[in-house]
Amino acid sequence: MKKSPLFQLIDAFSPIELREAGKFLRSPFFNTRRDLVMLFEYLSKNEDPTKARAWSAVMGKQVPFDDQKCRLLLSYLHKLLEQFVVIKETQKEDLENRLRLVRYYRKRGLAKASAKGNRNLEQAIQKQSLRDASYHKVNYEFLLEQNIAATSHDPTSTAFRSQMEKTLDSYYLSIRLRLLCLSIAQRGVYQTGEDIEVDQQVISFAEREEWEAVPAVATYLFCYRMLSRPEDELHFQRFKNYLFQLSYEFATDEMRGFYLMAINYCVRRLNEGATRFLKEVFDLYRSGIESGYLLEDGALSLFTYHNVVAVGLKTGELDWVSQFIHEQKNALERRYRDSAFSFNLARLEYARRNFGSVLELLQKANYRDPLVNLAAKTLLLKTYYELAEYDLLQSHLDAMRNYVRRKRVIGYHQRNILNIVRFTEKLMGADVLGKSSRVKLRSAIEQEEELTEKEWLLDCLG
Repeated sequence: MKKSPLFQLIDAFSPIELREAGKFLRSPFFNTRRDLVMLFEYLSKNEDPTKARAWSAVMGKQVPFDDQKCRLLLSYLHKLLEQFVVIKETQKEDLENRLRLVRYYRKRGLAKASAKGNRNLEQAIQKQSLRDASYHKVNYEFLLEQNIAATSHDPTSTAFRSQMEKTLDSYYLSIRLRLLCLSIAQRGVYQTGEDIEVDQQVISFAEREEWEAVPAVATYLFCYRMLSRPEDELHFQRFKNYLFQLSYEFATDEMRGFYLMAINYCVRRLNEGATRFLKEVFDLYRSGIESGYLLEDGALSLFTYHNVVAVGLKTGELDWVSQFIHEQKNALERRYRDSAFSFNLARLEYARRNFGSVLELLQKANYRDPLVNLAAKTLLLKTYYELAEYDLLQSHLDAMRNYVRRKRVIGYHQRNILNIVRFTEKLMGADVLGKSSRVKLRSAIEQEEELTEKEWLLDCLG
């Protein structure tokens, strides 16, 4: 039953949402069945529910279990909770709800209330800071309401036509350009296809001077140019500068998308060998973290946490990285929190050459994720080498080799770890190698494509 859509929905609720859902189910306007309230209470308090126990909790042990009726109860509750979610999400749509109210007043012929609602809505639309696609959508529908009211008195009225056309075009362009940017970002390159002619028409329309002052269009046009012409760094710089200047004109989710597309662009350029983009990606991460745009409902993904630390260490921003590791620890998912904190703190201490602290931190945590586990083992490998603990290092290398084979780490990751182990073993005997052998070893390291610790091995080789 844990895999059922109903239980997964309840399990996804926060403590506040659980309380709100309970109030919703107890409201006679939405539900008059006590058995559904009892079923919800049982499911929300039990981590491993079964249909039989749920039935007993609702009907009592004296009533024989009826699978069909139990399924119906679960289905009714699921539909009610989905209704709760819809209503809760709708409550966030302040402008849309005001528009619905104005529309209701107009349809019921309540002219005075409709006029007052229109005035209040117009002020609210212009006063709020967002200038994204949703702003243009609501603004268009508001103008449409005004147009309906105007033409009801004068069927020939065209007072709102030009405004409606400009607003509708703004909405269309912002949505169309966003889809185009997402498509390019997913593919990695801009490919020709059956929609290329339509795409070019959209771009040509968006490049008109009239759209330069419309953030919902201009921002995505800058983004499109950055993604479709990655070799021209001027487009990236323009998009980045524009991004940093945006102030509450887009919702958080959309701003997160902008940051991620810019970060992915920088990562792509780094992979192509353009090392100057390391500082660029760090600036984007720092700005995205400090503004809160890279967090989702206050939570930070484990992937982003690791990446921010890695980039910060490479740029030498050790103090900022230390602050980030500590401040964002509680933003991580609870099950990964302690291990991610200790691992990244160990990376920081390694960069500070506090090798004793590295050993202590790595020994504390249990790394469930195989890739993080391998990263921790690699950091321990480097620490043993720096401390000249060669006996411990050799035992560790043997254990790493066995680990990737036993755990069946496949593909690139296995080859990479085995290459790290192999070259580290060669590095341990490098002091007794002649000049020509050292040159050959250096050449072999440089030519190996699947070797993430190439830079460290070359530095150690001298």
